[in-house]
Amino acid sequence: MAFFKKKVPVFSSPVGKPEFIIAGLGNPGKEYEYSRHNAGFLCIDMLCNEYSFSVDRLKYRALTGAVSIEGHNCLVMKPQTYMNNSGEAIKEAADFYKIPPEKVIVIFDDISLPTGMLRIRLKGSAGGHNGIKSIIWHLNSDNFPRLKIGVGNRKDPDSDLKDYVLGKFSKEDVETIKETMKRAVKAVALMVQGDSAGAMNKYNG
Repeated sequence: MAFFKKKVPVFSSPVGKPEFIIAGLGNPGKEYEYSRHNAGFLCIDMLCNEYSFSVDRLKYRALTGAVSIEGHNCLVMKPQTYMNNSGEAIKEAADFYKIPPEKVIVIFDDISLPTGMLRIRLKGSAGGHNGIKSIIWHLNSDNFPRLKIGVGNRKDPDSDLKDYVLGKFSKEDVETIKETMKRAVKAVALMVQGDSAGAMNKYNG
């Protein structure tokens, strides 16, 4: 199952130091590729499609790529440390380029939001998400913006949560999630331009 037909990248990497890190969270490996917990990775794929670049260079324990979004150089990452240690990869890159937490944009799944809802926050607690816990720990800050992709919650509260988040999106949910990710990409473009308030007003909910 593919979320969308991937375009052939035609973009040349920008020259110069990145101003932002854009990190999508997930787990590496084919078995996790289209799982709910990999919504962050899938959103990075959508970003790659929209801006015609690839995230395929292994660096800072992540698959990385470079792109200019509205004139702002960005390092785009898919940490390969597995979800619970996402902060290790992000800290390495942030330290190397001296990028402050407020310019580290993190995209991830959220079971507390209905499937397809987008929620942008500029800081805050981990809310029980282990990937975000790791980032807060390693950056020693919760002052980083995040885009939450709602994946809903299991219908049976007694069923295993791990099985749910590592399960695949249903066919009914795929189109909904794709539209959410398109909105997330547009929100990122506003955020790197310094208009996070506009992104929240336009795309939250």
